[in-house]
Amino acid sequence: MARRGENIRKRKDGRWEGRYVKKRVNGKSVQGSVFGKTYSEVKEKLIRAKAAAAATSQATDLTRTESKNDTFGKIAEDWYEAILPTLKVSSASRYRNILDKQLLPEFSSKKIAEISREDISSFTTRLLLSGNEGCGFAPKTVTSILSVLKLIFSYANQVKCIPVIDLKRLPVKQAPKKLRVFSLLEQEQINRYLLENLNYVNLGILLCLYTGLRIGEICALTWEDISFSEKKIHIQKTMQRVQLHDGSSQKTKVIISSPKSSSSNREIPVPNEIFLLLLAKRQPNNRFFLTAKERKYMEPRTLENHFHAIMKNCSITGATVHTCRHTFATRCVELGFDIKTLSEILGHASVTITMNRYVHPSMETKKINMDKLCSLLNASATSTDQADRHIS
Repeated sequence: MARRGENIRKRKDGRWEGRYVKKRVNGKSVQGSVFGKTYSEVKEKLIRAKAAAAATSQATDLTRTESKNDTFGKIAEDWYEAILPTLKVSSASRYRNILDKQLLPEFSSKKIAEISREDISSFTTRLLLSGNEGCGFAPKTVTSILSVLKLIFSYANQVKCIPVIDLKRLPVKQAPKKLRVFSLLEQEQINRYLLENLNYVNLGILLCLYTGLRIGEICALTWEDISFSEKKIHIQKTMQRVQLHDGSSQKTKVIISSPKSSSSNREIPVPNEIFLLLLAKRQPNNRFFLTAKERKYMEPRTLENHFHAIMKNCSITGATVHTCRHTFATRCVELGFDIKTLSEILGHASVTITMNRYVHPSMETKKINMDKLCSLLNASATSTDQADRHIS
């Protein structure tokens, strides 16, 4: 039975329990409890618990008050240091670039609690119109910058207990980007050239065209990643050049790391004709695929330059190595591939990405499907004719 005003009661198990407000979260109280064998013992524990909770609350309020004066620059650096141990080298470099080149020059000296939605909106507009040395950044780039900004604001609110604006609804309109896909005639030209000049680099490009590998994945590929017994490729690493921020004279370096996401770590069956070419060119496991050498690799920008030379030779314009991936996916859709299967081969995080990017029915397909509706009209007409003849 509770003693009036003290919030102490005797439980069914014979113990006494005292309840108190441990803390408040978003205006709601979080209850705490103390237990004892006697009422006096619980009352004494309750007094100490309430005192400790009050002291903690005062300290939190003081910290919150002090943190309100923190600048965006300080919070951003605190956030970066906190997440740095969890980041891949490439992600750390990308975040550092966004901080140094975009966010800190704009907001560094401003108190983060005083940054308004209007400030962010104006910043976004400037990025789109005059960022990137006056040319304006692409919407996708601006979205990436705002994503980092949102992470910093979330850290300020959740970790530092600073009241900041809600950045959840700050969309950047992105016009649908038309994918460059090789026509069937262009693909035949490329096939012919690569087969007539079949070295390891050209075989790598052919592999991209018929498996959808990304440029970083083919550059990092070694011969041990190919299972000749099972006719498949295991994609488990990628290559890229990243900027360094360690104060050394070296500004960039090439790194080989795990793929961009867990779904990118995948196994891809190799088409029979391509497999026979791989078999004929097979090298020891420890060698890079594109160079057939153990310690010498070809980095993405070098492969891109080689690819541009091939395109020039074939009189094809407006294409990059990534066009091979788009072409592979498009051909698979045209041939009626199951979309779930295609999504896994491409290493997409979800089927939705594959659907939105590659599944675009042609007008002819739309017309054929719309004409199917006529079967309903024909069925109705037939039923009406039969009914009229029956009446007659």
